Amino acid sequence: MKTPARVLVPLADGFEEIEAVTIIDTLRRAGVAVTTAGLRSTSVDGAHGIALKADATFDRVDVGSFDMLVLPGGMPGTSNLAEDERVLDALRQTQKSGKRIAAICAAPTVLAKAGVIAKTPVTCYPGCESKLGDAVVRSTERVVRSGKVITSRGPGTALEFSLALVDELCGPEKAKELGRAMIAHA
Repeated sequence: MKTPARVLVPLADGFEEIEAVTIIDTLRRAGVAVTTAGLRSTSVDGAHGIALKADATFDRVDVGSFDMLVLPGGMPGTSNLAEDERVLDALRQTQKSGKRIAAICAAPTVLAKAGVIAKTPVTCYPGCESKLGDAVVRSTERVVRSGKVITSRGPGTALEFSLALVDELCGPEKAKELGRAMIAHA
């Protein structure tokens, strides 16, 4: 039996709830082993007053044991991720080891701050484009896949983004099957 892909989702206070929960739920439905890690504690407050209980704290996870690192957006969650050197180091380590990174909404700006999307086609939440450094901005695309980097625009694209992650980790058939089961496809 194949070992399921392992994904780390760091959660900072002020995360966008729709994005985080959609990512976590969709990946788990696909059989992906998702670990959520709160930056400060296992109790993490979302941007709109919804709290989540993370599986662990960030300092207790071995970043190198994951196949993908996925950042939900939201404010001030994105700023909190960007100001945490552990997150920036984890992104650099993940990229250096040839593994996948993904971010949605404002969180691609964290990828830029970590220096992992230079010359890479990406998208983000409208208005965050100027914070993407020398990335190649695809501002009208809902989900952009560029090698081992996947980005998306915001809450309204969270399911499409999550299914792209399933496609990347589990294959297109699993993504299509799950999309049909979730009534995400016409």
